[in-house]
Amino acid sequence: MGRAFEYRKASKMKRWGNMSKVFPKFGKLITMAAKDGVPDPEMNAKLRTAILNAKAQNVPKDVIDAAIKRASGKDAADIKEIRYEAKGPYGVQLIIECATDNHTRTVANVKAILVRNKAEMLTSGALDFMFTRKAVFVFDKKDSIDLENLELELIDFGLEEIEEDVEAQENGEDKKIVRIYGEFTSFGELSHALEKQGIEVTKATLEYIPNTPIEITEEQMNDVETLIEKLEDDEDVQVVYTNLA
Repeated sequence: MGRAFEYRKASKMKRWGNMSKVFPKFGKLITMAAKDGVPDPEMNAKLRTAILNAKAQNVPKDVIDAAIKRASGKDAADIKEIRYEAKGPYGVQLIIECATDNHTRTVANVKAILVRNKAEMLTSGALDFMFTRKAVFVFDKKDSIDLENLELELIDFGLEEIEEDVEAQENGEDKKIVRIYGEFTSFGELSHALEKQGIEVTKATLEYIPNTPIEITEEQMNDVETLIEKLEDDEDVQVVYTNLA
């Protein structure tokens, strides 16, 4: 299945190296989640998930605490989630998720990056038929976890697919993981079911999965990577999804 742009280890390592930009992105998500509900992760599932994903990317506790505190401040920015769709080079389609307190700035920046990299903005909803939104959970592969039994346990809670994979680490090594997929409407049920199974999830997201993934050449991939890296460098862009295989 397709995922957020995580295909090439070297590129991923490069992005991980720039934590000065990664941390503020997670901070925005945490602030939004805390502002939408109560600032207590035990009573706010959205906030709990945002903190979980931040910790998975080594966001420090003081950054997380500061983001929660900002949500209750008098001058807290009104940060909103917004999605853009785009057509890139070589038939690559992109869904660009942003978190911003200034829509005018964000759309101008995203459009400029697209134009400079042989891409163009599409109208909202243009890619609805090309992607399906899924609930995605990731956890470490452990010998104590029987995946066949787990699959049977989770089917009633919306599980659609379970797969073993490897994930690149900051030290350059690979770690065995398990990734499960379900309908996006089953996110809460699957999350609760995994918790009841005693499984410690390292990532829990709603992702756009391409219905018909495409393949491109290595040379073409270099151009697409450059485009995605430029988008991800923007302070308001949270994640970029593509229809790459």
